Amino acid sequence: MGIIVTLLIIWLVLSILGFVVKGLLWLAFIGLVLFVATGVWGWFKRKANA
Repeated sequence: MGIIVTLLIIWLVLSILGFVVKGLLWLAFIGLVLFVATGVWGWFKRKANA
């Protein structure tokens, strides 16, 4: 579970950086997609272990 939280933090930081730096807007979108994908994957993994 710790690696999922770490990945979520990394994707969130990349998204914020992408929105702050105008030329890196593509990084924001990739970060958001990866953030959502990691969150969904972690959610399903948590439910499978319960």
